[in-house]
Amino acid sequence: MNFERIDLHSIAPQPWSNGAGLTRQIAIGGAGAAFDWRFSVAEVDRDAPFSHLPGIDRCIVLLQGAGMWLRSDDGSIDHALTEPLAPFRFPGEVALDATLIDGASSDFNVMTRRGVFRSEVKCHRGAAELPGAAVTLLLCSAGEWVVDADVQHPLAPLQAMLWREPLASVAVRPALPGKPAAVLLVRLCHDRGR
Repeated sequence: MNFERIDLHSIAPQPWSNGAGLTRQIAIGGAGAAFDWRFSVAEVDRDAPFSHLPGIDRCIVLLQGAGMWLRSDDGSIDHALTEPLAPFRFPGEVALDATLIDGASSDFNVMTRRGVFRSEVKCHRGAAELPGAAVTLLLCSAGEWVVDADVQHPLAPLQAMLWREPLASVAVRPALPGKPAAVLLVRLCHDRGR
């Protein structure tokens, strides 16, 4: 099982053009602006509109901070992103504004091109055999983890493992039983049904 190990601390942050935050791009599939999928972590410092991304399905997960209100101009979205590690999905073409609730927040983002890939994002807190997909990402949010991928690999907070090729499953377990631990599993499947 070939995979990439990624440490988010080693990824240089890129400032947003509106000055409201920073993005660390974890990985991307496809070419440039025509990407098929993209994983990133954003640090939001002030209220700001979200980028307009037609044809892209988005999923956002609060990692740290009190979170933000997400509201669309047309009233179709009015969501408090305040529960850590709870995925929230929305279409990228919706004009959306983010209002911070109590200071800066950081969030994990998954973007997929509609009709090419669809995503599934879930938080796991205990030992499990997790299903893989066409593209699979494990992102450690809290605690220390052990990942069985041919051999055992440690995974610390804000470290990730990425499989760009089909993966059947991967076994994970907290390294310190009884201690708080959380890992995000992202599965990308081909989206041929739309």
